[in-house]
Amino acid sequence: MSAFRERVRMSRTNEAQAELFDAAAGDGDAVFVNERVSLRTKEGFRVVTVDGIVQHHYDVGDRMAEGYSMVTLVESGYADQNDVARAFGYTVRTLRRDQARYDAGGLAALGRPRGRPRSTEVAEQRGGVRDRRVLQWKAEGRSNRAIAKILNVDEKAVRKRLRRLGWKASDRQGELFAKEHVVPATEKAPAAPSAPVETRGAVTLDTDPLDRKKDRLLAQMGFLDDAAPLFAKADRVPRAGALLAIPSLVESGAVAIAEKVYGSIGPAFYGTRTTIVAFVLLALMRIKRPEALKEHAPSDLGRVLGLDRAPEVKTVRRKLVELAAHGQAERFGRELAQRRVAERGRTLGFLYVDGHVRVYHGKRTIPKTHVARMRLSLPSTTDYWVNDERGDPLFVVTAEANAGMVKMLPEVLKEVRGLLGEKRRATIVFDRGGWSPKLFASMIAQGFDVLTYRKGRVRKIAAHRFVLRRARLGGRAVEYRLHDQFVRLLDGKLRLRQITRLTDSGHQTPILTSRTDLRDVVVAYRMFERWRQENFFKYLRDEYAIDTLSDYQVEPDDPTRMVPNPTWIEADKALRAGRAALAKLQDQYGAAAIDNPEAQRSTIRGFKIAHGKLGKQIRAARAEVARLARRRAQFRPRMAVGYRQDTPVVKLATERKLLTNVLKMVAYQIESDLLNLVSPHYRRTEDEGRTLVQTAIQSAAALEPGDGELRVTVAPLSSAHRSRAIAKVCEALTKAETCFPGCGLKMRFAAVTPSP
Repeated sequence: MSAFRERVRMSRTNEAQAELFDAAAGDGDAVFVNERVSLRTKEGFRVVTVDGIVQHHYDVGDRMAEGYSMVTLVESGYADQNDVARAFGYTVRTLRRDQARYDAGGLAALGRPRGRPRSTEVAEQRGGVRDRRVLQWKAEGRSNRAIAKILNVDEKAVRKRLRRLGWKASDRQGELFAKEHVVPATEKAPAAPSAPVETRGAVTLDTDPLDRKKDRLLAQMGFLDDAAPLFAKADRVPRAGALLAIPSLVESGAVAIAEKVYGSIGPAFYGTRTTIVAFVLLALMRIKRPEALKEHAPSDLGRVLGLDRAPEVKTVRRKLVELAAHGQAERFGRELAQRRVAERGRTLGFLYVDGHVRVYHGKRTIPKTHVARMRLSLPSTTDYWVNDERGDPLFVVTAEANAGMVKMLPEVLKEVRGLLGEKRRATIVFDRGGWSPKLFASMIAQGFDVLTYRKGRVRKIAAHRFVLRRARLGGRAVEYRLHDQFVRLLDGKLRLRQITRLTDSGHQTPILTSRTDLRDVVVAYRMFERWRQENFFKYLRDEYAIDTLSDYQVEPDDPTRMVPNPTWIEADKALRAGRAALAKLQDQYGAAAIDNPEAQRSTIRGFKIAHGKLGKQIRAARAEVARLARRRAQFRPRMAVGYRQDTPVVKLATERKLLTNVLKMVAYQIESDLLNLVSPHYRRTEDEGRTLVQTAIQSAAALEPGDGELRVTVAPLSSAHRSRAIAKVCEALTKAETCFPGCGLKMRFAAVTPSP
């Protein structure tokens, strides 16, 4: 009887499996891992198919077979870890453990019980046989693709394994295992492609500038860190006028410093150099954010960069993420500033410092600050910019939790001192937000001079004491009515010079400075030139979209940071309202006392009786004020930001935003350099100079490479005199003998001008 039952059970099992295989060919009730992989389970058996072909068949209770099936699907590149784990009902961590166990001990290791691996198991996994083989093959110079072919896995799996093992191209870790394990001759990888040829400093295998398939293949195989620029001969390439910025870009050192600071961002067609050049040129073309690339043809933009295609939206975003992952944006900006100081230190006698508030409209809870242009207090982040006397930016610092000018100036001055050196003095110009006599004394002691507006009430000066001063400064005539005197602050310990300006409307503007060697008209001119920085902020906001977010990421903030206590603020507001009401009643009582007819009420007692109702209201108001004062005393004026807050304390991520700010700052500096070249040849430079430079950058140009040169001919502009001005700029740029970054092509510029 028992044998008969066993035959019946086996017959039913075979029927179920047959139905399972038949259903695997179609959809049925299958669970789809992705568009290629699906699985179907029935009566304790499971079939896994790839592209309709059965790959695995096992009993659901067989944990070893199930783990092997999941690992094979991932390492063969058929499906993603997340999709496989979801379809099989496991977490991604469990799947990764199965991969580690399989690598360390093979199929038998997958039969181990579930749970967190012991420390001894982790040690065995790190020294697994497959890890040893991969490290040895990399030490022999084999590519990731060749190793993946040997192991019959996806190349991405090899790349992840090497990253986990900490492999670097300069390491020789594989040699440590060469003596312990010898790879059989049958496992030799196919030979790597021939090495790229280096010509004029550029590395490429392609000969057609419009078809870069070979270089892209090299990048995929891990043999190329950055694509070499190759230019094709073409007429009227859209926006090729942006190449006028290349000499200034090379002179700024942005590319060289970026390669020094960030190094290589891994095997890529768009490497560090290409990313920096592309981002700066795109900013100059007024492509303000990565999403705007959707509106432009990648092939047209690619010709300007010497590539077949420019990076698209997701590529630009990914490159910014990869650069920001290094956490070197602050160092990058500092070294750029050091180079600019070394080259143009003469313009740094006066440094303008001001904060720019970037309003945040997202859903995160971040600190608020007052936005002057909106006259509101809104969630925002404050960046402090330092500009030279011409208004060009030098560097930028992001404030912690929207710290005010008084708190941030010492931090900014540390950066300035590191740039200028210990002995050089500079005059720091800022607005009333930095008013603090103690801070002034500290700045003077550190070797800085102060120039700012005086804050608070100041005694008016008689109009006849003002003197009319005229001068020609910065290439234009200025005229002020000024009064010059010395004042003392900090109980007479700090002696500063006060220069007051009288306007036609009679308004007086007092200015404080520690500079005694300058004429009063020069001091006033330098102070009022602070509006250059305000115009700079407006220009960057409109033309470079400096206020837009680079990402929506947040990072933890200091939960112990002290902020105003909202409960104390509410109690203080009520107390001030109570005191105001009491003062109003007391004024009424005093007015009644003055108007009291003494013939009718000659005594105080009579006056009190006559105004008893008002006196009762005053006593009640006094009691209310005392109660409100006691209530306010129960709270502290400031509290930790993390106190009584259920959600984590966060702030907007700063690294990627700081990096984009630095690159846009470089673009603005390049625009200023071109403006300086235009100025001698264009009369309306003060009013239309930047518009002319922007038009030239946006204009089409002809490209003609050959004989070690790249000739760029800018198309005619809207009028003859504008074209002639740009032609003079092209002559100056040609004399610089600049090579395009990444190749040895010397750039020659010209502009088509109408014949006289």
